[in-house]
Amino acid sequence: MAKLKIVKLGDDVLRKTCRPVDKITPRILTLLDDMAETMHAADGVGLAAPQVGVLRRIVVIEVEEGQLIELINPKIIAYSGTQSGSEGCLSVPGKFGNVTRPMHVTVRAMNRHGEIFDITGSELLARALCHELDHLDGKLYIDIATDIESR
Repeated sequence: MAKLKIVKLGDDVLRKTCRPVDKITPRILTLLDDMAETMHAADGVGLAAPQVGVLRRIVVIEVEEGQLIELINPKIIAYSGTQSGSEGCLSVPGKFGNVTRPMHVTVRAMNRHGEIFDITGSELLARALCHELDHLDGKLYIDIATDIESR
């Protein structure tokens, strides 16, 4: 595994729409592993492929230690409720803003073995799912945040 460079705000790759993964190759599996290592090293709870300069629909999330979630071609299929809270981003270091997101989210995705599955998250997991999936469409939390501040 290798720690990848995290792309920062201002790099055009963060504003592009990612392509779906057509076939799970050894390169995709290595990317998943490297993204997880990079996310852990940066002390993040999620990382999307464009944040490491790869325009593919791939996300890793870990809101509970030891419970890594790998999502290939993820899509939100249901959501309900609302929550507001502070968000930051590894690609926008030192900035935080208040963002309103769904309280509950269900995502359909493929795992590293090509199997389709659904995952439902609430609270922080729902927020992380929405935040990371936004990255796949070139959207950043700062586009919808209020009260952005530096820390």
